[in-house]
Amino acid sequence: MPDFELHPQLAADTVPVATWTLCEVLLLTDANYPWLVLVPARTGLRDFHDLSPDDMVRAGREISRASEALMELFAPDKINVAALGNMVPQLHIHVVARFTDDAAWPSPIWGVAPAKPYAPDALDARLADLRRVFG
Repeated sequence: MPDFELHPQLAADTVPVATWTLCEVLLLTDANYPWLVLVPARTGLRDFHDLSPDDMVRAGREISRASEALMELFAPDKINVAALGNMVPQLHIHVVARFTDDAAWPSPIWGVAPAKPYAPDALDARLADLRRVFG
């Protein structure tokens, strides 16, 4: 969408992975968790119910695609999906691979462990792996 702009906070906290039919797929730059953020490339969206009915279906498919990729790459114990938007008003959907031995288990991930930046080579490898499974 030509007038779509990514919220500055999302741009600062993520790196682009892929562009799908509806969403920009981003990797959150916190190496504590395999963590994707899907942002529907539509202007003016704040909440999930702001999506059109067709885009809701597309979003569900893309959330599933992201979840399946994380399952394939990391074999997590659980996939968490959330669209909170309390700090960033632009609609974005978190898809996070969780493990029973991660820093926050079984609680939500927010505010538990300080963000851990990826080493440059680890970030490159993570992006390559994600792009490979996205096909």
